[in-house]
Parts: sequence; structure tokens; C-alpha cells
Amino acid sequence: MKKTDELWFEYTFAFKDEKIQFRIDLDPDTLNYIHPQPLETSEWAKLENEQCHNCPLKSDKQPYCPIALNLVNILPKFYDIVSYTEVDVTVHTADRSFFTRTTLQRGLGSMLGIYMVTSGCPVMAKLKPMVRFHLPFATVEETVFRAASTYLLGQYFKYKNELPADWSLQGLVQIYEEVQKVNMAMADRLRSIPAKDANINALIVLDVFAKEMPMNIEMSLKPLEYLFKEQL
Repeated sequence: MKKTDELWFEYTFAFKDEKIQFRIDLDPDTLNYIHPQPLETSEWAKLENEQCHNCPLKSDKQPYCPIALNLVNILPKFYDIVSYTEVDVTVHTADRSFFTRTTLQRGLGSMLGIYMVTSGCPVMAKLKPMVRFHLPFATVEETVFRAASTYLLGQYFKYKNELPADWSLQGLVQIYEEVQKVNMAMADRLRSIPAKDANINALIVLDVFAKEMPMNIEMSLKPLEYLFKEQL
């Protein structure tokens, strides 16, 4: 298995009277979003505007929130649309395509997750392996399975490199607790923008997943144990 030379996702939101399309190109080495040039900025995107309590960045070196910079060209497309609007969402990748008819908040939440994780935010960066194998419109159960599996694979690589490995998943709990703090601060940041509720509710959808993760891990992933009865 080798790294891909090209990594991209194309989201298309088809409403009754218009289509809105986004092409998300990622650097295959860093998994960071490749910004279209020139890069636009906005006052609400400044780092000190509702800065996350757990943000390690300093405004004198990083004047803008990296997540906000990734979203500054995206969110205005949905300012005038309510979150429960029905929409056909198609996702193309280099390998396959996905389609669903859903609410805007769910489809948009799926896409915003990519922009947030690939922004360069030090907190969200820990979820980059999941972006590499992004699953659009994932359920809570699918996300729990993927997150736990991905984290344990990372611990295997640490073990192979003679580094301390965490097989208890407590590190994963901590990651998602920090992600929740970012989601809450980003929600406060978005509330400063005069717009309808599609963007803020899409973020809330993402936060539901973040909140579910520690709960499921603390329950020892019991709801998924039945899948492995042949191995147990």
C-alpha cells in the first residue's frame, strides 16, 4: 500500500433550484487542506474571536484561527438556508461515489468535518487518519467503530516503534474531550455571524459524535462487542 498522489473529495448539494459544489484538495503527505489562492480572511475568523480555551496558538504568530480560515469561503454559501432543508448530497472521491437525500445540517456536517480536521488546528489534527479514509454521512455507530479502530492502529505503530502504547483507549477519550471544546468555541464563533441556522446546526451534528465517543469508550465499546464473538 502506498500514499496516493492525489487526495480529494467533491461534495455537491443539489437543492430544488440550485446546486452548490465544493472541491476539497488535500496534501497527500500532510493531509492539510490546499487553500485556493488568494486566501480570503474575515473579522470573525481572527484567532482571538471566541478562541478555544484549549487552543495552543498565539495571535502574534497566527492571527487567524486555522479552522475559520478553512471555512471562510464555505459558510457564506449557506447563510440563507435553514438547517432542516432537504437536499441531495453526492460525494465523489478518486475511488468511489456516495449519495444520500438528507437534511442540509447532516450533509454539511459531514463535509465540515473534513475542513476542520485538515485546517492545521493542533487539536483537530489528531483525527487526520480518519479523514484519509473519510466515510460520508457516517452514523454514530460507524464513527465509534472507525475512531476506535483507527486509534488502536496508531497505538500498534507506536508499539512497533518502541514507544508507549495505550491499549485502554483512554487517550482516545482525551482526544474527543478536547475536540468537544473546539466544537463549542467554533459554535460560539459562528453565532457572531448573522445567518440562518444551517452552519451552526451542522457543527452541532458533529459535536453529537464527539460527545458520544467518550461515553461509548467508557462503556468498553459494549454495543460493538457482539461483532467479535467468533474471536472471543
